[in-house]
Amino acid sequence: MNTSEKHPLPKKDFENLAEIRNLNCVSIFLPMDKKGKEQNMHLAQALLKQCINEVQKTLMEHQMHMNEIEEYLRPVEQLLEKVQLWRNPSDGLAIFLDSEKGMRYYLVPIPFEVKTYVAGHFYLLPLLPLYYNDGLYYLLDLSQDYVKLYEASRYTFKDLHLEDFAPGQLEDAVGSDYEQKNLQFRSGQATYGASFHGQGAGKDDEKDELLRYFRMLDEGVKKIASDSKAPLVLSCIDRLYKLYAEANTHHNLYDKHLSGDPEYKKDDKKHQKSWVLIEEYFRRPQLNKINKFNELFHTQKASYEIDVIVNAALNGKIDTLFIEEDADVFGIYDKKDNEVKIDQKNEINNVSLANLAALLTFEQGGEVYFLPSEQMPVTESPMNAVFRY
Repeated sequence: MNTSEKHPLPKKDFENLAEIRNLNCVSIFLPMDKKGKEQNMHLAQALLKQCINEVQKTLMEHQMHMNEIEEYLRPVEQLLEKVQLWRNPSDGLAIFLDSEKGMRYYLVPIPFEVKTYVAGHFYLLPLLPLYYNDGLYYLLDLSQDYVKLYEASRYTFKDLHLEDFAPGQLEDAVGSDYEQKNLQFRSGQATYGASFHGQGAGKDDEKDELLRYFRMLDEGVKKIASDSKAPLVLSCIDRLYKLYAEANTHHNLYDKHLSGDPEYKKDDKKHQKSWVLIEEYFRRPQLNKINKFNELFHTQKASYEIDVIVNAALNGKIDTLFIEEDADVFGIYDKKDNEVKIDQKNEINNVSLANLAALLTFEQGGEVYFLPSEQMPVTESPMNAVFRY
């Protein structure tokens, strides 16, 4: 799992790609090699060479001369010699080329199937999963002498520097009457590994001092956690979770936590484990939409017919579009007769109807979900949809 402060493809960049209309827009997708052995064998570069050859053949079918093709594809060819690109890979590489803007490429945490596409627009369907079943959440690393707050999503993980807004450890919160004694609490045992001084020292004083500390942390979290509705996930020993819940005023403290002392865990591991924990939360809207499709199945507000779905997308009617993973549908839309012709494969004069419907749905504020074939509401069709009206 890649850990970064920035989204791999900001939504605005995606929207800019979706708006481009030009002759012979080239889209290339391929997986990359993250292991040293495969990198040394240059397998990903070999795949890119194959893609370049496929694009060359397609451009010749589009009546471009070979010398024009070679000049046009030169920026893509030059990527083969870009050493740092192949030594610092992500899961997938997406390349886009057109005559006006030139070439752009993106390292993306999606292991793409190899794909080339040449048309009057870019093929962006494989990138849409970046914007669904994702969402903002916060991760709070919590112990007596260590605290960190991260803003995170499926693809991003950013330290918000909570220590600038709240005490970084219990001692800072309760003052000089605190004395560190041992580190037993790191093992997850019931004791917190500290002695507490003052009148009536004992469990009540221990709890009071921790609650005082946690309330200060809570105030700091409120100052920098800008989205009060985003779930807050705790990473701490079990007993601290219950105590922090008493002090917490964040509106969406998640009911599950990462158990154990978080201090010496690496950021990429924290990101990975916290996403595994919270992913179910962000999949709930998808499950609700599947249930909605099933409820509306025998009405005109749901369909699995390709021509009906494409027409609905063109008219801004789609609320939710389900697309079968690694599936596509090719054909032609006749605007004059308002008809959709479906073909068996990608031809020189047709387009991806799945790409068309998905991008129109995305642009018009609808939801697009990619499902394994067995999880599609109607498995006989690669596209299912719920309509707004």
